[in-house]
Amino acid sequence: MRQGFGWMMAVFLWCAVEGRANAGSPDARLMEAQADFDEATKLNDAGKYSEALVRAEHALALREAVRGSTHPDVATCLNLMGELHRRQGDLTQAEPLHQRALAIREAALGKNHPDVAQSLNSLALLYLDQGVYDRAEPLYQRALAIQEAALGKNHPDVVGSLNNLASLYQEQGLYGRAEPLYQRALAICEATLGESHSNFANVLQNLANLYSDQGLYGRAEPLYQRALAIWETALGKSHPAVALALTHLANLYSDQGLYGRAESLHQRGLAVREATLGKSHPSVAESLNNLANVYWKQGMYGRAEPFYRRALAIQETALGKSHPDVANSLHDLANLYRARGLYGRAEPLYHRALVIREIALGNNHPEVVESLNDLGQLWLAQRRLSEALPLFTQAFAISEQRLRHEALDFSETRLASFLSHLRADEQRLYALLRAHPENARVRHLALSAVLLLKGRFVAETASISRTLYRSLGPEDRDTFERLRSLRTQRASLSFAGPGALTPESYQQRLHSLAEEGDALEANLAKRSAPLRSRAALPSLAGIVDSVASSLPKDGALVEFIAYQDHPLVYKPETLRAKEASQMRYLALVLFPDASTRAVDLGPAPPIDRAASRLHDALAEHEASLQSATQALYRRAFQPLLPLLGTTRRLVLSPDGQLGLVPFDALHDGQGFLLDSFDFTYRTSGRELLREPQDIAPPSSVVVLADPSFTALTASVFSDALPAPIAAPPSNALDRFFTTPPQELLRSAWVPLPGTRLEAQGIQRLVPQAQVFLGSGASKQRLLSLSTPGILHLATHGFFLDNAPSAPGSRGLAAIDSLGGAPPPQQEPLLNSGLVLAGAPPAASESAASSPEATLVTALELAGLNLWGTQLVVLSACDTGRGQVLLGQGVYGLRHAFVAAGAETVLVSLWKVSDDSTRLLMDLYYLNLLAGQGRASALREAMRSLRASHPHPHAWAPFIALGSDEPLRAILPSEAQTPKPEPSP
Repeated sequence: MRQGFGWMMAVFLWCAVEGRANAGSPDARLMEAQADFDEATKLNDAGKYSEALVRAEHALALREAVRGSTHPDVATCLNLMGELHRRQGDLTQAEPLHQRALAIREAALGKNHPDVAQSLNSLALLYLDQGVYDRAEPLYQRALAIQEAALGKNHPDVVGSLNNLASLYQEQGLYGRAEPLYQRALAICEATLGESHSNFANVLQNLANLYSDQGLYGRAEPLYQRALAIWETALGKSHPAVALALTHLANLYSDQGLYGRAESLHQRGLAVREATLGKSHPSVAESLNNLANVYWKQGMYGRAEPFYRRALAIQETALGKSHPDVANSLHDLANLYRARGLYGRAEPLYHRALVIREIALGNNHPEVVESLNDLGQLWLAQRRLSEALPLFTQAFAISEQRLRHEALDFSETRLASFLSHLRADEQRLYALLRAHPENARVRHLALSAVLLLKGRFVAETASISRTLYRSLGPEDRDTFERLRSLRTQRASLSFAGPGALTPESYQQRLHSLAEEGDALEANLAKRSAPLRSRAALPSLAGIVDSVASSLPKDGALVEFIAYQDHPLVYKPETLRAKEASQMRYLALVLFPDASTRAVDLGPAPPIDRAASRLHDALAEHEASLQSATQALYRRAFQPLLPLLGTTRRLVLSPDGQLGLVPFDALHDGQGFLLDSFDFTYRTSGRELLREPQDIAPPSSVVVLADPSFTALTASVFSDALPAPIAAPPSNALDRFFTTPPQELLRSAWVPLPGTRLEAQGIQRLVPQAQVFLGSGASKQRLLSLSTPGILHLATHGFFLDNAPSAPGSRGLAAIDSLGGAPPPQQEPLLNSGLVLAGAPPAASESAASSPEATLVTALELAGLNLWGTQLVVLSACDTGRGQVLLGQGVYGLRHAFVAAGAETVLVSLWKVSDDSTRLLMDLYYLNLLAGQGRASALREAMRSLRASHPHPHAWAPFIALGSDEPLRAILPSEAQTPKPEPSP
């Protein structure tokens, strides 16, 4: 991908330079030199690099004899020779040639000449191939600056440098930095060359490659198709550029498992390349290798092998035996032999590929990670665990370092995509743990991966938020305010529906808002990166010990892991073909002395069904609850007992569907676990290392409760809710779509007298509390709050799901997600939120014109400044639910408030009763003010409420996520501020 584009641009630049340097030369030797140079260029294009090098060397000798050793024409030959050595993988010989060419041009032409920019680009490309990114980047940046100064920022030649720099960032996974460069290059091409120019197609293809690398296949495909159409029209269907476009599109389909479409495109691309470039060209080898990969992925090993072997032979002849492309073919052929159980044939190929990659690309390159992991898998298959473990450890350490470096520049969307990209290697470690639970080194490595990666998404998001609010200046704050405004616009438009817009225009507007927000997020991440990089996590070697030392002395951490398991690692893939991988759960236990234990909990589907069944039984107040709660206990908790010994104080970090049930409500046949265990919850055990607050915590207590649900609110929501759904599913949505929206929502928007009593009870206990009721409990007030010490929100909550609201609950009429299918909104954080009082409409506005005035989504709440807020209580329905992201927690309100900085968040897991919730909150605050921890106070309140409300539907709906420390500096005796009157 990178190499193909760089080659095309280099040829264009060489030709341009030659034309300027030698026009009209009368000397016969110079004419001979020009002929040799032209022939060398043609041979290079044909992939005949050794022959090309002979002609280039002869041209160099002639020019040096006539022009002297410091003439720019000599530099042109040196640059070509360096490129030829690079293409053959001889990077050591290439570097001094490019350096000498650069020095000649700087001396003869000046340091700001466009030809100097060409040499800088060539040398930077060499460093890019070596994986020495810190040496390549300043050269690319300098080349770009020279061209912009000499030619103007919108000159077509600037496009090449923009693409080179973007390719560097893309190679490092710095997608947020690469994309705007590609976009700028596209804009220049469009303005100067037009949308039908081949350079425009080139940039389109590179941008598509960027999206494909991130798994954004829906974005990549139309760009690939557009580039292909441009080239077919401009160059004809049998041009090598068309073959390159076919190859990229085919790889996209192969990555998605669309092997039939991929095969036909690869075959067409191969035919074009063989006809135009010859059967021994490196591009032909690329097509052969890609076609073999399609067969290999389908288990068609007999068809794949001859293609792999032919590709390797071509590359070794054309490129030399030490080229990175040769390493790729060696690695792919080794994978084939490993899959067939031919381990003796695979091992030397893996070793050779690894050595080439380390020398050519550097020790920290992603392809080195691939070699380490696959060689480790081979050794596992040979039962050589002790040899494989260091390879897996080294591979993970490289990936973790890459994540720490690259995630600093990512927007949330890109970070989520990158973490998903790393997920395969992470899950391999969990499969290894399942196979070797007794091995302490395996447990340590797997637990290190869990502690570093689990919940990393929200941790990185929170880190950006904290830095913005604590350390950055007014300009950054203004940018963040624009981002908050964009999020509100998205939420408003999403719930308002298309209105007068066509469906296409409506979707385009939503997309534009999302793209603009993504760009602002990336900008803020980049600006805050230097400060965030100083607060590095513990190393791979030290993370387990650091977390262990943060545990209570009488406690333990339990990390639940849901992962895709690949069983029977000791058998060749030919014997495993019929054994599909499956989702499983593991549990890892860490004790304060850093000792570990592990247990395989079994296949995930039965556990997930048991968790969903228990959740439904609790939510629906089923009388026959015990079978459901004991079923999940037996599957998810009982296997832990031999590992825990006498430990009863547990920090739980659930995963998958286990994050949506309260473990206190599990029943062991004798009683609920509430009576025998003390649970606190974390997204990841790493959160125990959360940095202490560096300022005194605010002492304010802010309560918003019992908001006014006026005709404005009902009208807005009744018009809004159906809009995002294009075609409602059958059955599950019958109630919603057969009931008139106004009637349905009027039944849901009942007043909540319990929330008013709840708020008044808090104010009696905490006289300094600022309590806002009725119209005062508005979205505008919430989003404009100064950082409170405690934030308590008691109102209706919404989560777009299929469970109807029960009378007297704090939930809204719901929309179905159909058992895990994507919810109706495009953005998961738009699927959950709270409903508050709307701002009174202006005299000129209709009541239904401002949906953003009443609904506050998780997307908007993530922008609050809660750094210093000790406790957020979401006393509403379903505030702990959301989209479950394996390994990353629940993406909804809980994610939003943690990302905003709250130390502890109380959330509900189902639709809670107005009456029992008020009683539970009264008890909770009494316990808090008595000095109990934030989770311990909830546990004692649950035990107290159970005396009058024995069903766990009433006493177990809330869990406390985060710190269990007692509150600091928020006690009634410390309140000296006047008590504000509650809003009417």
